[in-house]
Parts: sequence; structure tokens; C-alpha cells
Amino acid sequence: MRLTFLRPLLWTEDLDASIEFYTSVLGFDCHERNDDWGWASLGKDDVFLMLAKPNEHEPNTKIGFSGSFYFTTDDVESLWAKLKDKTKVCYDIETFPWGMREFAIYDNNGYLLQFGQEMDDK
Repeated sequence: MRLTFLRPLLWTEDLDASIEFYTSVLGFDCHERNDDWGWASLGKDDVFLMLAKPNEHEPNTKIGFSGSFYFTTDDVESLWAKLKDKTKVCYDIETFPWGMREFAIYDNNGYLLQFGQEMDDK
């Protein structure tokens, strides 16, 4: 058995606001939406995620995640310039000793989103 794909499903209390954040701020496309289910599927380039309202199948319906979502990009500087004034910033753009230039923001639900680019001169 092999795993072939990971598509995170992020819970949200406000599906409209979350779709708006990911499409307007981050440039994702909404590929599919089902209001009866409280669910949407979004994608940008090679990155895909789903958004959903918590449902009765999961007893712990608190919105949250004890980690971050790390996106790799080919132009972290441009992305930083585009997002830094439109979002709540966790940390400004910085080059780290392990050779990644990155920054982090929060989405409208409080999920931590990190964006990084590998630097040539590690």
C-alpha cells in the first residue's frame, strides 16, 4: 500500500468567510461547494484543501489545529509583499539557518499558515 495524496480538511464555523479568505487573499479557486454538507474543495497550483463546518460525526467540534500548514513556493518575496498587509502576521519574512526563507500568517479561523522557499546559498 502506498499513500498518493494528502488533502487537509479544515473546519470552519463560517464557510463563506473561509472560502473568501482562501480565494481572495491566497488566490485559490473554489472547485466544488455543497451548502447542504457545509463543505467546499479548493485548490491552487498543486495545493488542494477542503473546508467544512464541523458535523455530528465528530464529537470534538472545537475549531483548531495544534500545528501549522507549510506551503512551499517559488517566490516567497512576492507572496510576502502581497499578504503582509492583508492578514494577521505570525512572523515576518526571515531566512533561517536551515536554508529556508519563510514567513507565517493566520487564516480567518486562526490556522497557522507558513510559506517558505529554499534558498540556494544554504
